[in-house]
Amino acid sequence: MSPRAGIGTGTTPHTLAFVESPVQLLNVLEWAHNRRHAELPVPSPAQEASGAELTLVVLSPTDPMTRGQLRRMAELARDEGHAVRWEEARGGTTAPFRTIGGLAPLLRRARRVVMGDPFSRYVQLLLSITRATDLVVVDDGTATMEFVGQLARGERLVRWHRKGGRPGPRDLLFAPVSSSARRRLTPSADTRVEVFSAMPVQDVPEGVTVTANTFTWTRARFGPPRVTKGADLVGTSLVETGVVDADRYLEAVRALARAHGAARYFAHRRESADKLHRLAVETGLEVVRPDLPLELIARRGPIGRTVLSFPSTVVHTLPLALSGTDVRVAVCDIDPTWLTAHASPRAQGFLSGVTGTARDVHRLAAVMP
Repeated sequence: MSPRAGIGTGTTPHTLAFVESPVQLLNVLEWAHNRRHAELPVPSPAQEASGAELTLVVLSPTDPMTRGQLRRMAELARDEGHAVRWEEARGGTTAPFRTIGGLAPLLRRARRVVMGDPFSRYVQLLLSITRATDLVVVDDGTATMEFVGQLARGERLVRWHRKGGRPGPRDLLFAPVSSSARRRLTPSADTRVEVFSAMPVQDVPEGVTVTANTFTWTRARFGPPRVTKGADLVGTSLVETGVVDADRYLEAVRALARAHGAARYFAHRRESADKLHRLAVETGLEVVRPDLPLELIARRGPIGRTVLSFPSTVVHTLPLALSGTDVRVAVCDIDPTWLTAHASPRAQGFLSGVTGTARDVHRLAAVMP
């Protein structure tokens, strides 16, 4: 099947959804399922498949692990009747111009735009083109919590792990587009804004509608899983983003696995191969690189009776995806001594907030290697 299979040449989708990660695509599927079953005006699968209503646009990254998961998620989206348009958005210096130019006519005529990452420069550029009156932000993990807070405070849109740093030349060059995107995402008489989230969003701006993502599509589509007696550990990319020291992280993983008898380590898609190899050698854990987001992997099973995690999105989403099972999700705090010298001043407070606001999880003290 060609990357743009399912797109009609003479039709215009009423809704365009832009995703850059497997989790974003999963949450667009959850949003569409939620609207359909809430009896809101949603397209039928037949309309979507014809390209007449909802089109999922994948702005493909270059990372092989992410691309593989996105391919698998795109298959699931097509199974649900959605049209999928795959864009090699980062395939060379001319790719952004080719991608934006190809999408511009659709953007100008779309009635609704759904996006998974309002911090993305790509998405912010696309927002400057669209005339859509309905804008929807679906979860891109814990970043959703920060996005809602920044929107409420009227701040510039900056990812939490970069906040506090001095803007670089590219940031300054892009500042007008980012400011325009923030204004575009502020509700007005002409624009309706919805946040579809499983995260505990606070300080919601006036006029923004928040809809709860309870992972009903995931539970209906997969499982219930076979639950094993042991424990599984969930990886994080905090080392790769420069927040946590690599040596401290590996020591913490080893101590946590030993304390709870964990045998498997589910790698985050952004974790480096070198770090994962070292982790497997030094901890003895079986490193698993999932082909789908962890919510689907866990729901499909088998999964350990205890799932151990550091502060991340999954401490909020896994309890929802695994609702009705005997699986316990436990979160281990990040000790301040694990943070790198380059970590944002905001990092410790944000990570503590991720843990402290999680529902239906068992909270563990930071392990001492």
